[in-house]
Amino acid sequence: MTITANQVSELRARTGAGMMDCKKALSETGGDIDAAIEHLRKTGIAKAEKKSDREASEGLVHSYIHPGGRVGVLIQVNCETDFVAKTEDFQNLVRDLAMQVAAASPRGVRREDIPESVVAKEREVFAAQMADQKKPAEVMERILQGKVDKFFAETVLLEQPFIKDDSKTVDTLVKELSGKLGENIVVRRFARFALGEGA
Repeated sequence: MTITANQVSELRARTGAGMMDCKKALSETGGDIDAAIEHLRKTGIAKAEKKSDREASEGLVHSYIHPGGRVGVLIQVNCETDFVAKTEDFQNLVRDLAMQVAAASPRGVRREDIPESVVAKEREVFAAQMADQKKPAEVMERILQGKVDKFFAETVLLEQPFIKDDSKTVDTLVKELSGKLGENIVVRRFARFALGEGA
């Protein structure tokens, strides 16, 4: 099948991927634009996984104050080069992540950031809620683990559904951009301030 320049242009406009990547994706999907977009997303994430051990010491520290001045966020997101840190795509990502923190109130960037004592307490509460269920121990453990995973999906930034597109997690969003920009991107830390909290 012949891939036209118009198809390549449309795919580039919709994904921001390089011309050769777009042409290859269209060739592999028989010219189907939607399938090519999905293919680019998957390969972008695969490329991002390979870059995850590279040093990311550049980036941005961004502040976001929610309208009304009741919630504020400081967030640090790193990449490998100053060049990428200055791109519109990277800056938009950092802004989106700051808004995510303001809106979704995560407690940490990744699971390891949640104190073990907090996780243990949650497990205890979930176990108490299921105490009267007459199910085999292995089934109960799977249910308990599912509840703990749901707790992490609500409280860990990278595991939360992205506020602008809940079909993907924040981690997927970061990996997709990492694949597109060709650099390791790391969400380092954030601080969230809200009136009436922590007083």
